[in-house]
Amino acid sequence: MPEFIPGLELAGLYYHEAVKPILQSRYPMLLHSAGLIGTGSEVLGFDDETSTDHSWGPRLILFLSKQEHAWVADKLRLTLGQELPFSFYGYSTHFEAVPGEPGAVVPAETDNRPINHTVRITVLSEFLQHYVGTPLEEELTVLDWLTIPGQKLRSLVTGAVFDDGLGVLGPMQRKLAYYPHDVWLYLLSAQWRRIWQEEPFVGRAGWVGDEAGSAIIAARLVRDLMHLCMLMEKQYVPYSKWFGSAFALLECADLLSPVLEAVLASTGWQERERHLCAAYEVVAAMHNDLGVTELVQTEVRQFHDRPFRVIEGEEIAKALWDAIQDPEVRALPYGVGKIDQHVDSTDILSYTERSRRLGALYGGWTG
Repeated sequence: MPEFIPGLELAGLYYHEAVKPILQSRYPMLLHSAGLIGTGSEVLGFDDETSTDHSWGPRLILFLSKQEHAWVADKLRLTLGQELPFSFYGYSTHFEAVPGEPGAVVPAETDNRPINHTVRITVLSEFLQHYVGTPLEEELTVLDWLTIPGQKLRSLVTGAVFDDGLGVLGPMQRKLAYYPHDVWLYLLSAQWRRIWQEEPFVGRAGWVGDEAGSAIIAARLVRDLMHLCMLMEKQYVPYSKWFGSAFALLECADLLSPVLEAVLASTGWQERERHLCAAYEVVAAMHNDLGVTELVQTEVRQFHDRPFRVIEGEEIAKALWDAIQDPEVRALPYGVGKIDQHVDSTDILSYTERSRRLGALYGGWTG
């Protein structure tokens, strides 16, 4: 195996040292943009040696205008297949399909041309229409923000731009940088409400001897707190495989990670609840630091007259809801949030045509 190079770095080298010279030689007047966005652990910066076994290697996306794409895309694809090197920094540039896995490819050695390279040639609006369900030629609507999974938004804004001759990739990433302010408040409110709905159940399940149930609920609350922290620090939530890796990059991670890990390692509900309460108080203080509502109470308290302790997340959820000014956002159903706050199925979040249809969850507001 060659020395591992992170995929985004490899893609940048591939463009500048292999692809761009061919473009300059064969199509010197062709205006284009180049980058690597969309699917792939390397796009998020989380790839490692294990990632190299499939759908990974020297690859990138060339974006052309609709007019240029119509006449030159097929010719350019063939030109690259005839002229790109067989390997680049030790990695094969030729790929073969994986039987039974649609869309998956693996690197394969060859000495025949044209090679089956993974330089994708497309039009940005068409790429986005397929990937997130909108060409982004106009501003996103509130419904767009709610039905495009965060994992897809993250993979667009964290990807690399190597050349933006068309002037389209930079504006796209700036447009998608993060949710509009009042949409963000709505999502924060919905996340606190999720926590409030289950926070007393860690103790209640344990009280009747159901330690397994208590542990499952605690794990759900840990995930919800991590999701909330990502919202607070304005980071899109990635695919579940990289959820913990993304959380570790947050400013709050050094303080919170040991506490949340202690929750998951606890063997009794009292210990589990104690660590959760410590996490609640940290996150409530983080909320106050945002300055988006009046100060909220950061100390846990007893749940009515029962022997369980909670942060009363609903109080914070309501304060956030009251801070929303945008009438379109205020017309949304309270507490629902966006798609990846109430759906975690890969078969929904990974398929645009399915995730966008869930706009119906917002009722008559969707029109």
